[in-house]
Amino acid sequence: MLKTDIIHPPLLSALAKAGHKAQILIADANYSFVTNSNPAAEIIYLNFAPDMIPATDVLAGVSKMINVELATMMAWPDDFDNTIHQSYVDILPDGTPMDYVARADFYGAVKSPDTLLVIATGETRRFANILLTVGPVIV
Repeated sequence: MLKTDIIHPPLLSALAKAGHKAQILIADANYSFVTNSNPAAEIIYLNFAPDMIPATDVLAGVSKMINVELATMMAWPDDFDNTIHQSYVDILPDGTPMDYVARADFYGAVKSPDTLLVIATGETRRFANILLTVGPVIV
């Protein structure tokens, strides 16, 4: 029995395959997991019901399993109060760079062959999608 924060076998397997520069999307419940991702990416469905499982819980678990070199979010309108953004900053290791890109550029990045894994969450907050670039193992 593994002693980790994540015990979901397919998720553990997919994370183990994610080498340096691989991308992992943690997607909110509004994201089109199939049509707006790399067709070869593995999709792990954790979206049992609205707000189950929250994207923040997934990020907290995943960020303990991999080194995050870069986090990328879709830019949101100036008049939108993105409440999940600060939660992400608090969860990620100090100093993790965060990029904000336009919607079309975000979709393009997720459709990249570098996107190995898409984790579908039940997160209902808008603009909660976060694309992680896996960093090297630091020894």
